[in-house]
Amino acid sequence: MNTDDLISMLATGAAPVDRWAPAKRFSIAVLAGILGATLLVTVIFGVRPDLLQVAATPIFWAKLALPSGLMVGALMMVTRLARPGMSGGSGSLFIVAALAAVFLGGIYVLAMAAPDTRVALVLGRTWRVCAINITLLSIPGFIAVFWALRGLAPTRLRMAGACGGLLAGSLATLAYCLHCPEMEVPFWGAWYVLGMALPTIIGSQLGPRWLRW
Repeated sequence: MNTDDLISMLATGAAPVDRWAPAKRFSIAVLAGILGATLLVTVIFGVRPDLLQVAATPIFWAKLALPSGLMVGALMMVTRLARPGMSGGSGSLFIVAALAAVFLGGIYVLAMAAPDTRVALVLGRTWRVCAINITLLSIPGFIAVFWALRGLAPTRLRMAGACGGLLAGSLATLAYCLHCPEMEVPFWGAWYVLGMALPTIIGSQLGPRWLRW
C-alpha cells in the first residue's frame, strides 16, 4: 500500500471535529455536579430554615462569592487543560483573587474583633464537619467532571485532575451554603477553603491514573 492509499483509507469516513465538544461536556458536568450536591444537601443535611431571610443579606452573597470565584477559575482552567498541550490560562487569576479576598477579609475581621472572640470566629460551630461535608458533596461533581475530561484529550493529567477536583469542590460548597449556618469570613477562609482543597488534592492524585489515554 502506497502513501496516498494509506491517507485515503484513514480519511474515509472521517467526520468534522465538534469544536463545541468541551463546552457541551462541561456544561453537563457542572449541571450534574450542582444538582447532585444540592440533592445531597437536601436529603442528608437539610436546608437552613432561615434561608429566605439570610438570602436578603449582603453577607450571604459574599459567602457565595468565594466558591463562585473558584468555580469560574477552575472551569476556565479545566476546559483548557482538556485539550492536548494546553496550559491552564488566565483562570488562575480568578482563583487567586477569590482566595486573596477571603483571606484579607478574614484577617481584617480578626484584627477588628476582640482578642477573646477570634478563635470562635475561625472555628464557628461546625468546624469539625465542614470540610468533610464539602468533600462528600463533591462526589457527584467529581464523577461528572472526570467523565467530561475522559471524553476529551488532556495531557497535563495531574493539573487537569486538580482543577477538576477544585471545580467539583466549589460546586459542592455552593450547594453547602444552603445548609451551613456559618456567616463569618474567617470561618470560610479556613474551612470552606480546606473543604475545596481536599477534592483538589484527590483530583491531582487520581488524574494521572484516571485520565491517561
